[in-house]
Amino acid sequence: MLVVEQLHKSFTTAQGTLPVLQGVDLRLARGSSLALMGESGSGKSTLLHLLAGLDRADSGRILIDAEPLDARSESGLARWRREGIGLVFQQYNLISSLDVAANLAFQARLAGRFDQQWLDCLCERLGLADVLQRYPEQLSGGQQQRVAIGRALAGRPALLLADEPTGSLDEASSDQVLSLLLQLVAEAGSSVLMVTHSQRLAARLQQRCFLHAGRVQVETA
Repeated sequence: MLVVEQLHKSFTTAQGTLPVLQGVDLRLARGSSLALMGESGSGKSTLLHLLAGLDRADSGRILIDAEPLDARSESGLARWRREGIGLVFQQYNLISSLDVAANLAFQARLAGRFDQQWLDCLCERLGLADVLQRYPEQLSGGQQQRVAIGRALAGRPALLLADEPTGSLDEASSDQVLSLLLQLVAEAGSSVLMVTHSQRLAARLQQRCFLHAGRVQVETA
């Protein structure tokens, strides 16, 4: 469902042009998972931003179900972010003024795909049924991350983009949260691309993609 071909992206700095992505190629089948790895500054976040339609590449193509993402208008890219993808960040990015129930439903309502039965299932599986009336500041880090995962999956997105989704958790909690994420992604019928620095966590995904010097090498797990 996702094809990236010869993607290039550079940024202008005070010292001149800084090339970040220099011909990135990768493929992600529907329902499959891929771990994106690489040293700090290698362009992982830049690639995620391009896939999310938050920025445009200098050259190359991103195809979503054979449709070029860069051919979409700004409103079309906004629709892709609203309806086509789910985003999970290490910093959670929950809405502090909304309780857990409203945070969970937020993305699905924006996408026009709110499903109370699926949301109830997510709450049960993520262990959030007893904290629905609490606010983000009243939750532990692990609970906030589970809310972020539930929010991202509530609309059953075609693609889940996860940027270090367990980076702020301890090892045991990371393993538990990743297990839940992968199970729920499968049930939602989504594909997942996850940025991680952990070889241990990356090994649990179907493919591993190493980003180095602006290019990638993909291996099957």
